[in-house]
This record gives sequence, C-alpha cells and structure tokens, in this order.
Amino acid sequence: MRLPQSIIRSLSVCPVHFQLCLLLLLVVMAPARAGASVLQLACSPSNLRFGGVDVGQSEALLVAVTNTGTSSVTLSEISVNNPAFAASALSLPLTLLAGQSLDVNVTFAPTATGWTSGTIKIYSNASNPTLVLGLQGAGVSSESVTASPSLLSFGQVLIGGSASLPVVLTNTRSGKVTLPGIQSTVSEFSMTGATFPLTLASGQSVALNVTFAPLSAGTIGGSLFVYGAGLNIPLTGTGTSAGQLIIAPAPLNFGSVPVGTTQIQPITLSAGGASVVVSSATSNSPQFVLEGAHFPLTIGAGQSLSFNVGFTPQAGGAESGSLSFMSNASNSDAIESLLGTGTATQYSVNLWWNSSSDVVGYNVYRSASANGPYSKINSALQANTAYTDNTVAANNTYYYAATSVNSSGQESAQSTPPVEAVVP
Repeated sequence: MRLPQSIIRSLSVCPVHFQLCLLLLLVVMAPARAGASVLQLACSPSNLRFGGVDVGQSEALLVAVTNTGTSSVTLSEISVNNPAFAASALSLPLTLLAGQSLDVNVTFAPTATGWTSGTIKIYSNASNPTLVLGLQGAGVSSESVTASPSLLSFGQVLIGGSASLPVVLTNTRSGKVTLPGIQSTVSEFSMTGATFPLTLASGQSVALNVTFAPLSAGTIGGSLFVYGAGLNIPLTGTGTSAGQLIIAPAPLNFGSVPVGTTQIQPITLSAGGASVVVSSATSNSPQFVLEGAHFPLTIGAGQSLSFNVGFTPQAGGAESGSLSFMSNASNSDAIESLLGTGTATQYSVNLWWNSSSDVVGYNVYRSASANGPYSKINSALQANTAYTDNTVAANNTYYYAATSVNSSGQESAQSTPPVEAVVP
C-alpha cells in the first residue's frame, strides 16, 4: 500500500531529529499503558463482516457476549444504528453471571446495492458500560461466487475432538474470478483442501473441507470470508464435554412381517467421546418393543451394547414408530426411528358344481351359518360352473349354496346341503 505523501515527509524528518521523535513517541504511548484494562464484557468475534449479500436476501451470524469478570453484569439496552442490521430480540434487563455467555444472532438484510457499515451497542453496568460490535456488509445484485451449502452447522462435537464438513465454491459469472485468500474469524474453525490464491473459470468449482475443533463448552459462531468474491460463509458448532449416544442402524427397518407374528431385529447403543448412562427407553407404539434392556445402564467410552427390538404388526400396511432413549449424553433425548410393514395373508375359496340343463347362468350365495341367512356374492350371473371367493378372512367358517337361472329369468332353489369352507 502506498503511504500518503504527508506521512512520507514526516518520516523523512525523523532521522534528523531522532531524539525528538523518540521523546514524542514515549509521551504519546505512556498514557495508553497507564489506562489499559481488561474488558469485563466482551464479544466474540469482536466485529462482523458479512461480505456480499443479495439485495432482498439476508444472512445471519452468531456472536457470543461473555462476562469475563468475577461479578455479575446486567445488560440494560441494545441499539443498532443501521436498519440493514438487526440483533435477535432479548428480554431486557438481563443478568450475566461471572463467566456466563449469551448468544446473539445478528442479521444483515440489504435493501440496496453497495457497501454499508454499522454498530451494535450493548449497554450494561460492566466496567466497560458500552460494548461496541462493529458491522459491515455489502448489498449485491448477484454473487460472483456461491457456496454450497451456504452455511455450515456442525452440531455437538466433543471438546478436544473435531468434525469436518465439505463446502463447494462455484464461479457463477461468465468470466474468471481470482480468489486471493480465505480467512476464518475464529480459531475453532479451519479450512483445508485448496491453496490460495486460486482462479476459477466460469462455472468452475473448488471443494473445501471445514473443520470444527472446540476448545470449550458452548455454542460457537464464526464464518469463512472469501477474499476476491466478498463471500461470507456462516459457521456454527457446539463444544460439549459429555459423551454422545450413537444408535445403529438408523433407522431400523423390519421390512414385511405377517400380521400377528413377531420379527426381531438387533439394535446397538454406543458411547462416543465419554461414557453414557442411559436411564430409560420408551416406545411410542405397542407394535414395537425393546427387549433385554434393564435401566439404568452404563456404556463405557467407545463401548457398545446390543439389544433386540420386536415388531408385531396388528394390521396390514406400513407402520412407523420410535424409541426414545433418555441419558446424560450430549444428545440426552436420542430417538431411533422404526419402520415396518404388516402383511395379511390372502385367502380364497374355490367353488365348482355340476351343470344344469336349460340355464343361462348361476348365482352363488354365502352365509356365516349353515342355517343362513344367505347373501348373493356374485355381481353378475356366472356362465361357468365355477366361482372363486376372494373376500374371505382368516379364522372364519363360511357356507355356500348355488342356484340356476333359466332363460325366462326364473331362479331355482338353493342347492343342498350347503358347502362348508374353513379358512385357517
């Protein structure tokens, strides 16, 4: 960067008046040292850079406001000096205990193209009563480079561990775009997979990996800023010291199971990161039952326990349910989805009889009792001397009789004795 000419002239004088310049420097710096102090109320990041956001769209970034002191702090007011920026609504006044943090979502929604800036001021009774968060962003008609996904959420990650997610940058312009570099706003998030600077031709993409490695418990917000494109990629993750309950397979699918029978499938519970104590398990459907588990039970870090789940469909058709596991894990209410299909066995009764002379067709009658009453079950005259009844159900007994109809439309008496059919 070229320095302004006035500064260049002042620098050229210093070698001639070295002692005077040094004395002036000491005089200027001394008060700054004397007044230096640790801020009781701090925010991370200390400023937000949104980059380019399409006009009419919005982007949100997370800021952690922390009481770093040894006494409580009461937040009394939050103000924003630019309507393009907004902070999540808080119920004020609000007290932060020593060491406690508060997550604030800040949104940038440009209404016009061009660069803009602003500040959020948080007023409190802290040693620094006015905490200022710097804001900047640009409204654009269209982004030159897009990110897919447009934001990354890592969920819960064990402190000391890490999790990675992919993101793809694509040049949407008709010409090439040069990206000088990329920067993470907080140290817990890092990027690998590409070397900068790099140039993307029209339509070209580059894949990156973003890693979240939490150093402390709690939700952490940050972003990746891509220079040359003015692109900002929001990042969030939660550090946790608790173990995670892992359920496999997920979901648990039983496939097709005959109605009234039970199909057994195994399920495995594992503890990731740290040991987990499972206190209970609840099924939301009596057709799905967890077998062989006695609570509370403890799963050691990196260890697994296996149990059986039974599915007993009561009717035909697709069924779904879930098992909810309560524990001290970071995902304290882990849910396992259950799927299965009940299949009912299809039965039929095949009937046949001797033919009669001078007839144009036959009718078939059915009853649940040998003594009747009987109801006709064919919709039209049967020209043949055979009929298949596909409307029977399991565990029932049926009685059948047939009649003949002549060309004059006269119907004979029902055949005797009736024929009995038992459906198992």
